Amino acid sequence: MTWRSLLFVPGDRPERFAKAEASGADALILDLEDAVAAATKDVARAAIAARLRGPRGAVALIVRVNPLDTALCVDDLAALGGLSPDAVMLPKAEGAASVRALSERLAGAGIAAPILPIATETPAAIFQLGSYAGCGVPLAGLTWGAEDLPAAIGAATSREEDGRFTAPYEMARALTLFGAHAAGVAPIETVYPAFRDLDGLHAYAGRAARDGFTGMMAIHPAQIATINAAFTPTRAQIDHAQRVVAAFEQAPSAGALQLDGRMIDAPHLLQARRLLARI
Repeated sequence: MTWRSLLFVPGDRPERFAKAEASGADALILDLEDAVAAATKDVARAAIAARLRGPRGAVALIVRVNPLDTALCVDDLAALGGLSPDAVMLPKAEGAASVRALSERLAGAGIAAPILPIATETPAAIFQLGSYAGCGVPLAGLTWGAEDLPAAIGAATSREEDGRFTAPYEMARALTLFGAHAAGVAPIETVYPAFRDLDGLHAYAGRAARDGFTGMMAIHPAQIATINAAFTPTRAQIDHAQRVVAAFEQAPSAGALQLDGRMIDAPHLLQARRLLARI
């Protein structure tokens, strides 16, 4: 399944879990990292473990653990031992070596789950975005973040005054997109922080879908409907894709065809099949 919307929920706020699941999000990211203060990490671990032991519905449950090189991550995995979230999100991932190391730890803790790396949060991570292809570890996708990296290098911000990313972070975004597709996994767009700005979110999510991302993370339930709409093919897009596929099925030896007064060839057929696979 392709997750269109992935909603962050602080792990130490279990009273929000049910409301988040009812938001329409395809997946929840039950957070043990940034959204949870050090004093309440144990509360969050217990709440998330209890939720994973409970009845599971249609909404996927992802757990974001703390960075791999911290004692907090050790405690996270101990609390999740024997459980099976739909994915484990790894912050500050640094390529194939990171996900292989986490995969070994998950197996040791009896946790059966693919890994969803946040792949751009350190300078070293940028140079590893191509290494996820062929890493030998089940991945649930690849995503990126625009907050930790500028902090790590002493940048003032990752965004222009109008909200657009500055050039270094546009590069990180693009490399994540291509790294995910090279690895054959879902590329997931980062969050839009201004959760009350639904018009801005509409444009941001639409751009992500246009560029080749298949889903996006969210920080507030109010963002979910807009995100889902952006990553759901329209009836017109579906009809066109079906007509492209049908045209090539009727002329299997053709390299290029005309459709609606335009030439179509192998890349158009691939695009059509990808779109139909998302339905």
